[in-house]
Amino acid sequence: MIRAVLAVLLVWACPVWATTCEDIRYDDTSYTVCTVDLTTQTLDLFLRDDNGNIYGQFSAVDRALQAEGQQLGFAMNAGMYHDDRAPVGYYVEDGTEQMRVVPNAGPGNFGLLPNGILCLREGRADVIETLRFLDNPPDCTHATQSGPMLVIEGALHPRFLVDSTSRYIRNGVGTSADGKTAIFAISNSAVTFHEFGTLFRDHLKMPNALFLDGNISRLYAPDINRRDIGFSLGPIIGTVEPAER
Repeated sequence: MIRAVLAVLLVWACPVWATTCEDIRYDDTSYTVCTVDLTTQTLDLFLRDDNGNIYGQFSAVDRALQAEGQQLGFAMNAGMYHDDRAPVGYYVEDGTEQMRVVPNAGPGNFGLLPNGILCLREGRADVIETLRFLDNPPDCTHATQSGPMLVIEGALHPRFLVDSTSRYIRNGVGTSADGKTAIFAISNSAVTFHEFGTLFRDHLKMPNALFLDGNISRLYAPDINRRDIGFSLGPIIGTVEPAER
C-alpha cells in the first residue's frame, strides 16, 4: 500500500508532459541541460502576440498561454535576430513561413557555414544542415534557422578550433536520430564553440546539434527555479503544458 502511494506521488511530481532540466558538469564546465520528449511534450516557437507585438520575454509568452489555460514549461531563446527582433534566417510559426531560408554565407556566427535549421513536426524535432534541408524540405509546423551547426552527423563543425579564444555564454539544441528527443543546453560560464560542440557530441550523444546564440543566451526553467531576464529577445522556443490548477 505504501509503495502504491509513493508511485502515485512520483507520477504526480513528474508528469509525463514535464520537461526535465538539470545542472551538470562536463569537462570541468557547468551547463544546464533540458530534455524534451517529443512523444509526450509539445515544443512551439513564439515571436509575436495576437496584436503583432514582439513577446520579447519569457514572462510575456507565459501570460499569453495562461490566458488560454496553459503555461510555459521550459523556454530558451531560439535563434539570431535583427535589431527589430525579426529572425535573421528561416522562420516558421504554426505552419506560416515568416522568413525564407538563407543558404549563403554572411557576417557573424550565422554565416559560419554550415549552419542549420531546427524543424518541429508533430511528435518529432530535427536539427538539419541547411543545404540538406533545401534538398528535401520537410513540412515543418515550426522552424528556426541559426548557426553554426555544432554537430553534423556525429562530427564537430570543421571550423571549430581547440585553442579558440572566443568565449561566451552559449546555448543550443541537439536532436536524436529518431527525432523523439530534443536536448537544449546553456553554458553557465563562457565557453568556446569547440567546447560547446563537444558537449553535444561526446556527452549528450546528439548526432546533430545547432548553436542558437551566444552572450544574450537565456533560460526559463521554473522547475529548477531559473527565470533568466534581460534585454528583449527575438524568437523564443518552449514547451506548452496544462496550467497548474
